[in-house]
Amino acid sequence: MSNRENGRWFRKGLRDGIPIAMGYFAVAFTLGITAKSMGLTALQSAVMSFTMLASAGEFAAITVIGADSGLIVMIVTTIVVNLRYLLMSTALSQKIDSRTGLLHRLLLSYAVTDEIFGVAVSVDGKLNPFYNYGMATVASPGWTLGTALGVIAGTILPTQVSNAMGVALYGMFLAVIIPPARKERAIAVVVIVSMLVSWLFSVLPGIQNISSGTRIILLTILIAGAAAWLRPVDENGELGGNER
Repeated sequence: MSNRENGRWFRKGLRDGIPIAMGYFAVAFTLGITAKSMGLTALQSAVMSFTMLASAGEFAAITVIGADSGLIVMIVTTIVVNLRYLLMSTALSQKIDSRTGLLHRLLLSYAVTDEIFGVAVSVDGKLNPFYNYGMATVASPGWTLGTALGVIAGTILPTQVSNAMGVALYGMFLAVIIPPARKERAIAVVVIVSMLVSWLFSVLPGIQNISSGTRIILLTILIAGAAAWLRPVDENGELGGNER
């Protein structure tokens, strides 16, 4: 496309990315407070947020860091928790023009987040990479700055206030799982089973001695795998039963 067309798409991405950036800032602020409680500095947290752009993945990484579980466990945990981005990237690759070069594809992969992906795939016709660049230009700084300021706030605010604000991150996860759980009984069952099994893993002799990062990996693979086998999603995105 022409430079004028690319500029038009970029400006549109900037506009559509502002609400995403605002939401990112609020969530990242609470993530930063959690990172501070695990001993991370503002710079370390900001670099992590800028390079990852994944709330669940970062929370898992912070948990592993706090448990001092080791680098390998952190890498595997982050990969497992962020596997959904592989599916999003695959879907997004079908949305862009087949003539799009490797450099554009690599740049697009940097900001494949739930929100940016959801907005991008709703675009009519083929996707111009500069649209995603525009959204990422405002969304990424919002996420990074929010995390850094959360760490700084966690340093300044009294401990009781910091701990109270840190609970907001768990509220974010509740906001993510409750709507689909109310809609689909199978998802509600998976959520309840996940909570129960996670609790059992933390109290059962032997298993409770496993690092938290390793427990996250095991729980994610076992429960997600069982749910996918028992209630697979059909081509229309509807939950079904295992017909085998």
